[in-house]
Amino acid sequence: MEVSHRVFVVSVLLLLLASGSFSIDNFHQPFPIVEPDPGHTKLRLSREGLEAISRINTPIAAVAVIGPYRSGKSFLLNQLLSLSCYKGFGVGHMRDTKTKGIWVWGTPVEMDIDGVRTSVFYLDTEGFESVGKSNVYDDRIFALATVMSSVLIYNLPETVREADISRLSFAVELAEEFYGRVKGQDVAFEPAKLLWLIQRDFLEGKTVKEMVDEALRHVPNTDGDKNIDQVNQIRDSLAVMGDNSTAFSLPQPHLMRTKLCDLKDEELDPMYVKKREQLKELVASVIRPKIVQGKPLNGKEFVSFLEKILEALNKGEIPSTGSLVEVFNKGIVERCLKLYGDRMGKLRLPMPEQSLQDIHDTSREEAMKTFDELHFGRHHAKRSFEQLDEEINEVQKNVFMANEYQSSRVCEALYTRCEDNMDQLQVLKLPSMAKFNAGFLQCNQSFERECIGPSKANYEQRMIKMMGKSRSLFIKEYNQRLFNWLVAFSLIMVMVGRFIIKFILVEMAAWILFIFLETYTRIFWSSESLYYNPVWHYIVSTWEAIVYNPILDLDRWAIPIGCMLALSILYWRCYGRRKHKPRWLLPMYSSHKSGPNRPRSD
Repeated sequence: MEVSHRVFVVSVLLLLLASGSFSIDNFHQPFPIVEPDPGHTKLRLSREGLEAISRINTPIAAVAVIGPYRSGKSFLLNQLLSLSCYKGFGVGHMRDTKTKGIWVWGTPVEMDIDGVRTSVFYLDTEGFESVGKSNVYDDRIFALATVMSSVLIYNLPETVREADISRLSFAVELAEEFYGRVKGQDVAFEPAKLLWLIQRDFLEGKTVKEMVDEALRHVPNTDGDKNIDQVNQIRDSLAVMGDNSTAFSLPQPHLMRTKLCDLKDEELDPMYVKKREQLKELVASVIRPKIVQGKPLNGKEFVSFLEKILEALNKGEIPSTGSLVEVFNKGIVERCLKLYGDRMGKLRLPMPEQSLQDIHDTSREEAMKTFDELHFGRHHAKRSFEQLDEEINEVQKNVFMANEYQSSRVCEALYTRCEDNMDQLQVLKLPSMAKFNAGFLQCNQSFERECIGPSKANYEQRMIKMMGKSRSLFIKEYNQRLFNWLVAFSLIMVMVGRFIIKFILVEMAAWILFIFLETYTRIFWSSESLYYNPVWHYIVSTWEAIVYNPILDLDRWAIPIGCMLALSILYWRCYGRRKHKPRWLLPMYSSHKSGPNRPRSD
């Protein structure tokens, strides 16, 4: 029975926890709100800390402390909250970091800010540069604290190092990037008040303000050194917080740092106590409610905003350290350039210039859009954007040059082919204007259809000149060659009509054609005058219909047809007339003389 009772109690507690009805009774303690996953690469929300924040209905503000591990962040927060180490945030005296993720003090400090009652939460963050973590994890902690806080205290021992500036600038860029993504628009990041807090054992020399200003000042770069450019770009990344920052120095509270938690104020360095109180007043004077989209957030709204930011951080692929942001964006540039290059590489060249330009514009716009979606940081991204634009322009030049070369090669081949065709048409066995015009039209159509790209205009001019010259030369020789052919043809038909087929009408027609051609040119002194005669036009039309038509190209088949006709006539002459003695309606030559059986006349 006792075992069953215990099982029942445990089950009820588990059900209460699962249903969310279990609540925190004592908020006067620290709670984790963001915890690392087992691999220390991503962050996840913690229920206790979120419950401590979400119960607040008034506008809230957050003071976050960031910095290296073992630099006294947790002790500093306890001092600001007037809490001992045993009641406030846990302070570790070992070499490993005590705080994991981001912790919040469960009881906010109530303040009257510009007449508005505001609940101020204090956040303790895990220190960077500790062992067993990836740099990506540190960057997420930094970025999340930058977005969440109203006052961001950058706790640094002794001095400001270049690595501190690089890390903070990158965290600000990441925070700005994901802040814009959560809001759904590309807007400038609303920065927290940045407080450079430098703890050091001496106060002589430069003030911390001078130290910070000097560290953030641009380095002259008259020689165009790339390393100096990178340093200055890192400083530009802090421009979003540059006019909203201040510096403060805090001496060490005591020489025996491992016993700080056991010491009271009267045992600490009086200068430290004085400066600590001044720091409290400074923080209280600069803190403002957290504003998102122009509206102050209460507890539940702050938790909802935190969930969205964390989701964006965990999903987003981010570079490992601030100094590598250009390397990361370089990968994005290469990816976008490959996207553009793949699209342009699939084109079948040559193609019209305007079509190629349209495809280039579309592909470039798509690559730039992809870059806008994937890049990080505003200041660093500007240089990467310019680099992507330059490299796209280089690829564009190469593609356009390739298009021009291919266009020239294709158009040159078409021009050469047309030129050869025109030369062949000049030396036809049987001159035919119809065949020349058909070849001329086919050449023009193939050139117009296949010659495309930037070289078309140039070769089009050459084609017009070449084709015009060929046409003029053909027309000039056409009538003379046709005249000679007709004269030869008339003589041949005379021979055929008299000696081969012995048709007197064929012979007479051939003689009439021959006499007309010869006497007309002699009477009018030139053959050119013949070409304007209507009879000549009729002869030319008949010749064209016979020599070249859609059914038969006599120029191609002249020799085979002539041989077949010659064989047919020879066969008919030798054998056909003996076997078949048809009655001819047309008059024929008779080779028979008076035979012996013909009756003699008286």
